[in-house]
Amino acid sequence: MTPATPTEVMTVVAARALRSSDVCFVGIGAPSAACNLARLTHAPGITLIYESGTIGTEPQVLPLSIGDGELCETALTTVSVPEMFRYWLQGGRITVGFLGGAQIDRFANLNTTVVGPYARPKVRLPGGGGAPEIAALCQQVFITMSLGARAFVPMLDFITSLGHGTGGDHRARLGLTTRGPTRVITDGCVLEPDPETKELTVTSLHEGVTREQVQAKCGWPLRFAPQLPTTPTPGAGELEVLRALHERTDRAHRGSPS
Repeated sequence: MTPATPTEVMTVVAARALRSSDVCFVGIGAPSAACNLARLTHAPGITLIYESGTIGTEPQVLPLSIGDGELCETALTTVSVPEMFRYWLQGGRITVGFLGGAQIDRFANLNTTVVGPYARPKVRLPGGGGAPEIAALCQQVFITMSLGARAFVPMLDFITSLGHGTGGDHRARLGLTTRGPTRVITDGCVLEPDPETKELTVTSLHEGVTREQVQAKCGWPLRFAPQLPTTPTPGAGELEVLRALHERTDRAHRGSPS
């Protein structure tokens, strides 16, 4: 078996953070791959919820969007979007929200709105969708993003989804009782908020990755934990399941030969 790619390492590490007892609000893309890998391996009892209202969905291929028919066809039930947000999310029933973004800052705030000035942006991004509510109301949030200086920036062009604001007790001062982002999983390392300041701190490096390589892809001076272990590498079984999932997805969405 060929070694894991950095993206595969990120996906496997993110999947391992989930438990079978979790009720997880899933984002499209990397979060979806991680959550479904967890479901297909060590967390078969996990309840996956997508923004379109599908509850307990078990997709055999990764969805293209929250409106992908695969989600509804394999769900335990589908509810209206108002019910999803009012009863499930605002009711505190989601244990984990899984998000990504175009930009992130040192306090895990996310931008999915614009790059550049809001009135005249260089790039207009897809927008927030349900991400701001997920970031505020899930019991905790995991973030998956590839490292890069254009993504890990010292100041966001726009705050779409609140992480830890300006740090410290900012969330509590806003009246939020949820934990916010507790882990940021990248293709080079894992970061977690400092217990007091809430600034993201590197808590493990993936195999073969150095501090200098991680810092070169981040737009602010990183903090590193005093004890910095190597992230456990993906197992053969995890990689086999993940690659099979991507192969099925490729055949279904791109018409690749069986």
